[in-house]
Amino acid sequence: MNKDSNMTFIDLFAGCGGLSLGLVNAGFKGVFAIEKTPDAFSTFIYNLKNKDKKDSFNWPSWLPCRSMTTLELLENYKDKLKALEGTISLITGGPPCQGFSLAGLRNPEDPRNRLTEEYIELVSIIKPKFLLLENVKGFQMAFEKDKKAYSEHVIAKLEKLEGCNYKVFKKVLPASIFGVPQLRPRFIMIAIRQDIVNSLKIKNYKDDMFFSIVEKKALDYKKKHGLNKEITKLSDAIGDLEISGKELVECVDSKNFQQISYKTPSKMNSYLKLMRKDIRRNEAPNSLRLPKHRDSTLEKFKYIIKHAEKGKSLSKQLRERFKMKKQCFTVLSPDKMSTTITTLPDDTLHYSEPRVLTVRENARIQSFPDWFEFQGKYTTGGHRRREDCPRYTQVGNAVPPLMAEILGLVIKELSEGA
Repeated sequence: MNKDSNMTFIDLFAGCGGLSLGLVNAGFKGVFAIEKTPDAFSTFIYNLKNKDKKDSFNWPSWLPCRSMTTLELLENYKDKLKALEGTISLITGGPPCQGFSLAGLRNPEDPRNRLTEEYIELVSIIKPKFLLLENVKGFQMAFEKDKKAYSEHVIAKLEKLEGCNYKVFKKVLPASIFGVPQLRPRFIMIAIRQDIVNSLKIKNYKDDMFFSIVEKKALDYKKKHGLNKEITKLSDAIGDLEISGKELVECVDSKNFQQISYKTPSKMNSYLKLMRKDIRRNEAPNSLRLPKHRDSTLEKFKYIIKHAEKGKSLSKQLRERFKMKKQCFTVLSPDKMSTTITTLPDDTLHYSEPRVLTVRENARIQSFPDWFEFQGKYTTGGHRRREDCPRYTQVGNAVPPLMAEILGLVIKELSEGA
């Protein structure tokens, strides 16, 4: 493969764009992305195609630039997809994880699991050089029904795919090793088309040997950007977004809510410098809307902050005191990593202020830069939960861009060595 070859990618199950953003930052050029929810797709397109001439995608004229499913793509554009055979460097994506999540019911018959089959069909048609798949760690844990992890089904099919079988490397890695300020263990799979892997030194590597390359690249990246500590602590990520010492103003994108009047700190830590890159000094990021809590909730939160052990799930005694059914509620610690950011704003409590985190604080913990703007509603409820993808959900579902960028750099180097 020529070192000057254009590294192109297609993002399936793209969400709001965390994975694509990281790949673009690593030097890849997008072809198109598939995301079924209009809210998440709106955020994706706004930031990665339409914003400030940041056109990171050579979107084909034959494909509508709108939200759609992978099934729609296969049913309506198969001939066009066949024409892409052998021209795409990378297919990436993380099929929705609800069917595999340890926090869910882990049903092997969950229809969302079949999305992975559509992923494999698209791979068999386009035959990219590399694959990158990210999912929750439950993706490689066995279902009780058939005693076999879903990842094993996927890997077996990729290794025997007619006409373009792949060598697959897989491991569960924490996002924290990439400089992201949360543990967030994730199943990562990198697959290399067999004709390419045969020309690389890694053809006899096992999973741990291969992922030592990934971990070294992460360490080098962190050193380059001054993230030399073992972990990025939470206060480094969101300390400048605290209410304390700030003027509160009307929220710019949500009536009857407030937000802080943002001022760039005179001294910034290395992580904050990375998040504030490419945005003007004192320019406020979007999605700063502060939550509205009832007075009784504020008093409860104040008591919990004072008495809870920070960084750990709330004790049984405190949950019983306030009749809280939620098992995983955590008061965050400023000196530790965050717990895994989820799609629900009320899973965590700020370390010093009686409130849940803002969308922007969650985005910072996910390593989204401040110039990246989220679109759509902040939250939703009732029957709309199945259809809407509000901002909190977009952020919680995303692949951390820092993690994606480093994985992209690894794939890019492998490509140049082939």
